[in-house]
Amino acid sequence: MQSNEHPQAPSPYSLDADPSLTDAQDVAQALDVNPSTGLSASEAARRLERFGPNELASAPPVPKWKKFLAQFKDPLVYLLLAATVISVIAWVVERMNAEPGAAGGEALPFDAIVIVLILIVNAVLGYIQEAKAEQAVEALAQMTAPQTNVLRDGVISHINTTDVVPGDVIVLGEGDSVSADARLFAAASLRVAEASLTGESVAVGKKPDTLAEAKALGDRANMVFNGTSITQGTGRAIVTGTGMNTQVGKIADLLSAADGEKTPLQKEMDYVSKVLGLAVCAIALVVLAALAIMEGFGDVHDVIESLLLAVSLAVAAVPEGLAAILTVVLALGVQRMAAHHAIVKKLHSVETLGSASVICSDKTGTLTRNEMTVERVVTPSGEVQITGTGYAPEGRMAMVGGDDNSAVAQGLKTEVLATLGAGVLANDGELRESDGSWQAVGDPTEVSLIVAARKVKADRRMANFQRVAEIPFTSERKRMSVIAKDSADAGKLTVFAKGAPDVLLGYCTRVAVAGAVRPLTEGDRQTILASVERLSGEAYRTLGQAYRPLETNSLAEVPGILTNAAGQIADIAEQSDAIETDMIWAGMVGIIDPPRVEVRDSVAEAHRAGIRTVMITGDHPLTAARIASDLGIIGKDGTALTGDQLDQLAGDQAAFDRATATTSVFARVAPEHKLNIVESLQRQGNIVAMTGDGVNDAPAVKTADIGVAMGITGTEVTKQSATMILADDNFSTIVAAVREGRVIFDNIRKFLRYLLSSNVGEVFTVFFGVVLAGWLGITQPGVSGVTVPLLATQLLWINLLTDAAPALAMGVDPQTEDVMRRSPRKTNERVIDAAMWGDILFIGFVMAAVTLIGMDMHLSGGLFTDRSIGALGHEAQMVEARTMGFTILVFAQLFNALASRSHLQSAFIGLFSNRWLWGAIGLSVVLQLVVIYVPFLNTAFGTTPLSPMAWLECVGLAAFVLVASELRKCVLRAMAARR
Repeated sequence: MQSNEHPQAPSPYSLDADPSLTDAQDVAQALDVNPSTGLSASEAARRLERFGPNELASAPPVPKWKKFLAQFKDPLVYLLLAATVISVIAWVVERMNAEPGAAGGEALPFDAIVIVLILIVNAVLGYIQEAKAEQAVEALAQMTAPQTNVLRDGVISHINTTDVVPGDVIVLGEGDSVSADARLFAAASLRVAEASLTGESVAVGKKPDTLAEAKALGDRANMVFNGTSITQGTGRAIVTGTGMNTQVGKIADLLSAADGEKTPLQKEMDYVSKVLGLAVCAIALVVLAALAIMEGFGDVHDVIESLLLAVSLAVAAVPEGLAAILTVVLALGVQRMAAHHAIVKKLHSVETLGSASVICSDKTGTLTRNEMTVERVVTPSGEVQITGTGYAPEGRMAMVGGDDNSAVAQGLKTEVLATLGAGVLANDGELRESDGSWQAVGDPTEVSLIVAARKVKADRRMANFQRVAEIPFTSERKRMSVIAKDSADAGKLTVFAKGAPDVLLGYCTRVAVAGAVRPLTEGDRQTILASVERLSGEAYRTLGQAYRPLETNSLAEVPGILTNAAGQIADIAEQSDAIETDMIWAGMVGIIDPPRVEVRDSVAEAHRAGIRTVMITGDHPLTAARIASDLGIIGKDGTALTGDQLDQLAGDQAAFDRATATTSVFARVAPEHKLNIVESLQRQGNIVAMTGDGVNDAPAVKTADIGVAMGITGTEVTKQSATMILADDNFSTIVAAVREGRVIFDNIRKFLRYLLSSNVGEVFTVFFGVVLAGWLGITQPGVSGVTVPLLATQLLWINLLTDAAPALAMGVDPQTEDVMRRSPRKTNERVIDAAMWGDILFIGFVMAAVTLIGMDMHLSGGLFTDRSIGALGHEAQMVEARTMGFTILVFAQLFNALASRSHLQSAFIGLFSNRWLWGAIGLSVVLQLVVIYVPFLNTAFGTTPLSPMAWLECVGLAAFVLVASELRKCVLRAMAARR
């Protein structure tokens, strides 16, 4: 017995050689463990402390304060911070240069304080919304707490998977998840589902025999791997690797090289911010240079006024609410998606998904149900189709190419019942119902036979049989046999067998036709083998069934059975030759992992939206092509490109790109192939979404523009890699998310058009108000230097009032009918394109014009001066003129909110479809009235109450923005019609 504890000379607990090529006893010795008792609790604790928990390495959590500060990483924020600094400097200079005994200007730099407060509110909002999304993902990850059975101190214990250590003996049974890489030393009919690691949908057999040579991951029959699951049998294995030292961990290492890139919207916002910043700087420099040349800076007050002009331009140019509105609109989209089972981890990923032009999807469990299903049964008299998919025993059989009521059909039915009955008895699977859902326990292939038998009531015919012996399935035998006694026939024994049709057929000498048994002819054999070939070509996995009545109730009386001196029967598994002979061929079944019923419609909807669906799987090419054809991804004659064929193109990037541009199904691919395919599609200008559930999907999921993981069947490493998780594992949810993403993107364009045109209107108002001050009468008598048309606090109020509620309401505008009938947006197509810039500049110019005209009407010496205004002093004129310009600009932007909902469509179409927008407009009007008629706010914002006639002027001039927009849209529609 090996000792588990060596206080004087601790074991290195390492295994230098490949464990699959090493004898199990040598592995145990290298890891210093006794396979019959396992590690002691104390030794396991020491190893846990040394090797750490059995979990994948992840980046350390980002501190909350860093997440909060990250909200300020925005060029628009930098521009406002610069304006804040200038404002503070101007305030300090003004205070320092105040005349002795004078008030010395404002007690505090209120403009700077207000700007900073707005930035903090925006940051808090963004932080809270992203935290909510992260909490939703974390809650999903905690849905299950993985557990593992291990042998410690000679007793089987149930422990947390994270506590498994190298050298532990793990005890495996049906339904268990394998928690670490381990070397088998005992196995009984053990089969493991490795789809999450290799992409194979069929469980593979395992045995502890040492391999003679190194083999690929999927062929290491004496190893079990982290992230896979047991579908049949039992086994025990010695853990050789945990955490990042497992095959899953090695794949996870591939992810470190894939850095996350900014989404198209983030890039566009950076671009817009830079354009706005440069434009403001250029305008400010031009104005300041012109002032310096024309008037010069006589004293420090001129400098202060010029700096305040720069602040006004910055405040006018920057839509302070943009960052907050983007965050809120995206967060609302995230919440809507979560209600439909799509959990988005990063807010900006929403618009990326809406821009997707290619969806790359794994097959198993994503496009298919991951539920093996018997669809065809072929017997000597014909063929039937079994309806229904999945594990629910609901369906019926229908004759293929014949009349269900004919005499042939009746004989065929008898043969089908016998075939499925044999499959039910030669079976170790189990079908369970829990809370209205059906679950498979054991090998999905075997469970599919039980489901099919229940659909046609074949299991009832076999209720009298009770198993007495079994000859298990092995990869060498490729068949399984069960001996059962019939309680309704004096306990007589019958052999029931299933296996690979070509193999099982070799042990048959007779065939059952319509209940009668006759000799199996060579013609029968050729017909059966031709059917096998045909079903395989249709991507079915074939399984033959046969039986043999032994005509006795004692195994000892079966010819050829060996007994010992005591008359006891030797191991029946070693006497298969005496049992599996002279059998009667019953028929065979065609099994397939069926596609999800709803996915075909989703694929079709994606195609209508110009989105290409690509299947990337590790499964067989025929199976992949069949599923893809059923789903409408490719045509009936479409084929799959294999990993080997991709390898042949690896040296020619152009040829590789041509292949990925024209091929929609890739089979037998490795994780590296998936990465290469995604990268190739991205090189072609596509925005790629990659969906998957298995570990083998994770690198491509991480590299894609947006990665989508399955929430139920998805592995931990894939969830960590993804930017969106499907809580219901439904491919159709992805298409719904794409639709939601497009709606959000459309609405983002609407409020960007509105915000930027409104802010450009403010910039033009300030700019032309300064440049044309002499003609407009915007001057201060007896004061040299610049006089700004609107105060910085007024501009800030306009932005707070009109940028917030109306823009946010536009962010939840109803979707248009053509949202999924448009082609995806190209990667080189800007969010704010030339047409939108035309809208922005045009509306901005009109807005500035009506604002300055309204101000001019209330100033002496202007172009459109009201004669009655002369009775007021110039200071009172400036207050009233600024109030006019202030109010006109507010109302002009509210009219602009209606006009900006579309580039071409009239604002009067669907005018009242968005009740939130009208509510926001009403709220803005009320708040503007408050600023004008509440006395202390008059002082704070430099306003004065307006007369009824002045209000008519304000509304009339502001409404011209909507009129001008409608006229421009008419011209644009006419031009588009001629093209």
